[in-house]
Amino acid sequence: MVSRCFLRQLFEKESSTYTYLLADMAARQAILIDPVIETAERDAKLVQELGLELRYVLNTHVHADHITGTGRLKKLLPGTQSVISRASGAKADLLVGHGDTVKFGGEEVSVIPTPGHTEGCVTYLHKAQGWAFTGDAVLIRGCGRTDFQGGSAANLYDNVWQNVLNLPDSTVLYPAHDYKGQTSSTVGEEKQHNPRLTKTREEFIQIMAGLNLAYPKKIDESLPANIVCGLHDLPDRMKDWL
Repeated sequence: MVSRCFLRQLFEKESSTYTYLLADMAARQAILIDPVIETAERDAKLVQELGLELRYVLNTHVHADHITGTGRLKKLLPGTQSVISRASGAKADLLVGHGDTVKFGGEEVSVIPTPGHTEGCVTYLHKAQGWAFTGDAVLIRGCGRTDFQGGSAANLYDNVWQNVLNLPDSTVLYPAHDYKGQTSSTVGEEKQHNPRLTKTREEFIQIMAGLNLAYPKKIDESLPANIVCGLHDLPDRMKDWL
């Protein structure tokens, strides 16, 4: 059967976050991956304009740099369910793990564990189309930091090589962020050109240990909200959004 899956990449400029809308255009059912609260209305409007039913909102991990749009989207589009990995320790309507699938119409994405940036990171793979939504585990010519939220450079390296970079070279990688205006990459490109992940495991661990990155400026408000998928404990400035 030929896949009729629709893909739209959306962008939130403050956190440089990509949100992905996937839909079975025959069944008119959709999912959103990694939404941001500031652009939840935009995303809900697009879903409605396209005549879609939003079945699930998926998060690749508990984000530290922005508040997820999950809770807001559940209010705007009743019937939508939240999804996050069981290993994240967060609350959601559906907790998933390795080998689970999330279905929308005749389409589905499978759950691949890619912890290391955080201990609960997963990649969502649409195998039929060759699309992998990698969150912060694999960025375009980079990867997420590994110095908080149970992060581990060794785990990130091992899981990325075993579970993402072992996919066919033609697999398109869609990250949760990009800060240089790039939109996607491929497994083949990253295996050849990623300046961190092409190093040996030992070299990679040394690189990650020496980054000395600043503390994420929104982490103190983002983590409490995202651990419940944006449903409770929002900052005062956002409580009226729900």
